[in-house]
Amino acid sequence: MSLQALRRKRMRKWITISAGSVFMLVALVFLVTLTSTAVQLYGQSTKEDSHVVVKEEYSDNRAKIIMWGFAAAAFSTAVGSVGAGIAVGYVGSAALGAIGEKPELAAKALIYVGLAEGIAIYGLIISIMILTKL
Repeated sequence: MSLQALRRKRMRKWITISAGSVFMLVALVFLVTLTSTAVQLYGQSTKEDSHVVVKEEYSDNRAKIIMWGFAAAAFSTAVGSVGAGIAVGYVGSAALGAIGEKPELAAKALIYVGLAEGIAIYGLIISIMILTKL
């Protein structure tokens, strides 16, 4: 194994580990904030006088629900876009390598790159579905 191949292997491993750790950190922060908000909303709804709904509390809860709806839509778009970027990075570099060796593979290679880009579209569709429910 040459020195350049060893460096590439190390770099790929580092990129994979760092991307995974960033994703896990973002997911952890999102889950902690979502849990704390859910606990706070549940605590407000189980007061002794919960049968009386005050308009201000209702509007405050509705504002928090809308806020978390926007956050969920942004999160699904962000995760879909990051996933698509990683996928296009790997697939695109492999496709360019294959096209460089055999130019007649260009059409097939572009299909795989397009499939990798579809991941971002799925995240966008989920965001649109979330926003229509608000």
